[in-house]
Amino acid sequence: MPALVWQRVPETLRWVGGHDKAFGGAVEMATNFTRELMVTPGKSVKLDRWDPEETLGREKGAKMKASLDNAIERIDRLQYLLYAEHKRALLIVLQGRDAAGKDGTIRHVMTGCNPQGCHVSSFKKPSAEEMSHDYLWRIHHAMPEYGDIGIFNRSVYEDVLVVRVHNIVSKEVWSQRYDQINEFEKLLRENRIKIIKFFLHISKDEQKKRFQQRIDDPDRRWKISESDFDERKFWDEYTAAYEDVLTKCNTPHAPWFIIPSNKKWFRNLAVSHIIAETMEGMNMKFPPPTIDVKKLQWK
Repeated sequence: MPALVWQRVPETLRWVGGHDKAFGGAVEMATNFTRELMVTPGKSVKLDRWDPEETLGREKGAKMKASLDNAIERIDRLQYLLYAEHKRALLIVLQGRDAAGKDGTIRHVMTGCNPQGCHVSSFKKPSAEEMSHDYLWRIHHAMPEYGDIGIFNRSVYEDVLVVRVHNIVSKEVWSQRYDQINEFEKLLRENRIKIIKFFLHISKDEQKKRFQQRIDDPDRRWKISESDFDERKFWDEYTAAYEDVLTKCNTPHAPWFIIPSNKKWFRNLAVSHIIAETMEGMNMKFPPPTIDVKKLQWK
């Protein structure tokens, strides 16, 4: 493997989304998490340049735990504001290989959210009903309502990953889907659905270690399946497919973040801060009261 070089985002992209009319104007300057982990639009992605062990100089400990707790508290407050304003929605997309930590990210990062306004959708093998529609139908059907946070555990990108690796549809079909997905995300964006996409990046050795932990732990063996091992055989094919997704479907209105995820504590820390920063940049405001509170009288 060539030397690992962490890709840095240019200074001009330190603004998350720039001047964002649909979400209330200019946004705040991002922290290192967003600057360092956002994929630069228009740049080709090679995953061997992104070290899954990276922690951006941070070390696990009480300080990082406090930082995580702070980000989770901010997300909690911002979710309340998002629901109260009720003018837009937030969509969080989680992609990654088997055992990359999609479930764990949801459990740890979204722990402070009100379940009434936070909905998780998992996209596995399409059902018979889903197969009778176009591939975007089940995705659009699961979009969050205004005021809500939607979390996709896998997503529409399965239709340019799995179908490509296993030749389920022809190259002529799946190769057209990159532009279709970009247009779909643009449509969502124009209709006030803010999109953040995370690729949870782990190494092949780390995946093997996590599979073995599941095998060794009686309480976690249910999570392992024969298909996990079958898919592992296609590691290189999935790498190429993911690199195309991260390159071709990376836009300013729906950016990808590559999250080094070998270390779970850093994965949770980075994702939580990027979500909080993104929501703060949406410039949400509480709606005015529907009544004149000065005229209220106790009886």
